Amino acid sequence: MSKYDLIVIGSGPGGYVAAIRASQLGMKVGVVEKAELGGVCLNWGCIPTKALLKSANVFEYIKHAKDYGVEVKDFKADFPGMVKRSREVAASNSKGIQFLFKKNKIDHIPGFAKLKKGSKVEVDADGKKIEYEAKHIIVATGGRSRELPAVKIDGKKIIGYREAMVLEKAPKKMLIIGSGAIGVEFAYFYNAIGTEVTIVEFLPRIVPVEDEEVSKTLDKSFKKSGMTIHVNSEVTKVDTSGAGCVSTVKTPTGEIKIESDIVLSAVGVTANIEGIGLEEVGVKTDKGKVIVDDFYKTNVNGIYAIGDIVKGQALAHVASAEGIICVEKIAGHNPQPLDYNNIPGCTYCSPEIASVGYTEEAAKKAGYQIKVGKFPYSASGKAKAAGATDGFVKVIFDAKYGEWLGAHFIGANVTEMIAEVVAARKLETTGHEIIKSVHPHPTMSEAIMEAAAAAYDEVIHL
Repeated sequence: MSKYDLIVIGSGPGGYVAAIRASQLGMKVGVVEKAELGGVCLNWGCIPTKALLKSANVFEYIKHAKDYGVEVKDFKADFPGMVKRSREVAASNSKGIQFLFKKNKIDHIPGFAKLKKGSKVEVDADGKKIEYEAKHIIVATGGRSRELPAVKIDGKKIIGYREAMVLEKAPKKMLIIGSGAIGVEFAYFYNAIGTEVTIVEFLPRIVPVEDEEVSKTLDKSFKKSGMTIHVNSEVTKVDTSGAGCVSTVKTPTGEIKIESDIVLSAVGVTANIEGIGLEEVGVKTDKGKVIVDDFYKTNVNGIYAIGDIVKGQALAHVASAEGIICVEKIAGHNPQPLDYNNIPGCTYCSPEIASVGYTEEAAKKAGYQIKVGKFPYSASGKAKAAGATDGFVKVIFDAKYGEWLGAHFIGANVTEMIAEVVAARKLETTGHEIIKSVHPHPTMSEAIMEAAAAAYDEVIHL
C-alpha cells in the first residue's frame, strides 16, 4: 500500500494549490482526480467561460468598429470556432497542472476516491480498487450545478453551465433562470452573438448579492442591449415535449409563457459530498456542507475539507486560499484564518462587476456611520477614450476612523482594479491615504482615488 504525508481528493483550484504548497513544505503528496486535472474551474468554469466572453467582447468591438474610426465588412460570429478556442484554452491550462505536478513531484492518482477508516483512501479506477494511506487527507471535491425541483436538467433542452459551453450551435432564443455570476455571464455572451435572451430572477433585482446601484446599472445595460428581464419571478414548469421549450413563469403581474430553444438553469452550485465516505468515517455535515474549524479541520482527526464543500463563498480564489492555510497549519506554521469579509467577487459580463466588503445597506445595518464616494466612468478620461463610459466606482468608509468598509465597481476593467481595494483593506488603509496615493493618468484606476476623494468632498474631476 502506497503511503503519503498528504492525499488531496480533487484537483480544482483548492486541491491542486493545496498539493503544491504541501510539496513546497516537504510533504509527500498524492492527488486523486476522477476527471481532468484542474477541476471545474480550469476545465468547465472560470477559464473556458472567460475565453468565450473574450470572443464575445472581440465580436462586439468589431460590430462597433466604426465608432473607433475602423471600417470592417463581412464579419460574423463563428460559434463553433468560439467553442473550439474555449476548449483549447481549457486543455492548455489542464496540461499546465500536469506540468506543475511533475515539477513539484506530486503523484496524480486517477479515479474516484472514497474515505475509509484508518486514514485510508480507496480509489476506484475503472472498477479496479486500490487503497492508499495518508497522515492527512484534504477533501476538495468542489460543486456542480444546483437543480430546481420543477426544472430538472436533461443536458439537451434544459442545461447547466457545462452544456452551455459546448452547444453545437447558438440557440435563437434562450431563457436563463438565475441572475448570479453564471447567469449574467452567459446572458452577455449569448446576447452578444445574436441570441434572444430572457432572464428570470426570483429575487427583486438581478445580481442580487451586489450593491443595489450596481444591480440597477447592469439591468439598464442589459435591457439596452435587447435582453428581457423578469424579476420577482419564478419558472414553475418547463414543457420540453415540442421542438423547443415552453416555460411557465409566475410574475408579479400574472402567469406568462415563454418560448425558447434552450433553458439554462443557473441557480447556483451544490457541494459534491455524496458517495465519498464522509458518513462511513464519521465526518459531520450540515445543510449540504462539511463542518470545519478556522483551519479546515473536520471533527475526524487527520481529515480536512476546503472549497465549495465548506462554509464561505464558492469561488476559486477562496478555495486556493483555504488550501494554503490548511496545509500551512498541518505543517506546523501559524497562518491567520481567512477573512471572508475581504474576499473580492468578480462577474465578467459587460459591463464587468467587482466588489468587496460591505455594501452600503449592509454597512448601515452593521451600525456604521458611513461616508460614500462615487465616481462615474462618464467623468473618466480613459473610459471616454476607450469608448466604455458605462459604470462607476463606489467606495464606502467608516466616518469615524476612515476604515475602508467596502467597494462596488461596475464598468470596463473593474475585475482587475478590485485587487487594489483588497490589498488596501488588508493593510488597514484609510480613505485619506487613498486620496493621497498618486494614481497614474490616464487610467480607469484613477476612479478609485476620485471616488475616495468624493467621499470626503475633495473630488477634482466631478
